[in-house]
Amino acid sequence: MTTRKTLALNPEAASAAEAPALKKKGRGWEISDKRLDALHEQARELRRHSSDAHKALAAKFTAADLGRYTFKRHAVVGSAIVDFNCHNLGLALAIDEEGQNDTLAKRRDKSLESVGIKVMRIAAADILTDIDAVLKQLTQVMRDRIAEKKEAARAHKAANPKQTYSRPKRADTGDKPRGRKP
Repeated sequence: MTTRKTLALNPEAASAAEAPALKKKGRGWEISDKRLDALHEQARELRRHSSDAHKALAAKFTAADLGRYTFKRHAVVGSAIVDFNCHNLGLALAIDEEGQNDTLAKRRDKSLESVGIKVMRIAAADILTDIDAVLKQLTQVMRDRIAEKKEAARAHKAANPKQTYSRPKRADTGDKPRGRKP
């Protein structure tokens, strides 16, 4: 009987290059389906019964053309419900209402910031009295966040010069010429 040569991976190199396993629960977060369903139901109820400050800010977001930076009301992010969330920027807005639990809010903010989501706190009274100043402050935070994201992308590209960023080419689907119509 002859011995076949086969390629084998170095076990030490294979374990070092392995990516961490993606959690299957809670869309990547370690949350049970039951808890996630409860959070979504609670967020739905909050959207139905919003405060005046939420309604005023939501109306401004609806009227504004923010391009790809849209804010979703009462969004579930991990195991928290934030008042407004911009997924593309990694920015959450928290409206401070009278009589809310500050220690719980600070703990939630800390957990969101640990996964890269910046939390901006706004007083509900400020929204109701001077919404233009709040929007000016929010615009500045958005600009800063966009600049941070671009700088992180540049640093990543500089650290990984061999990585390509091109999209795959489309396969030709037939004999029809593309672009012009006959």
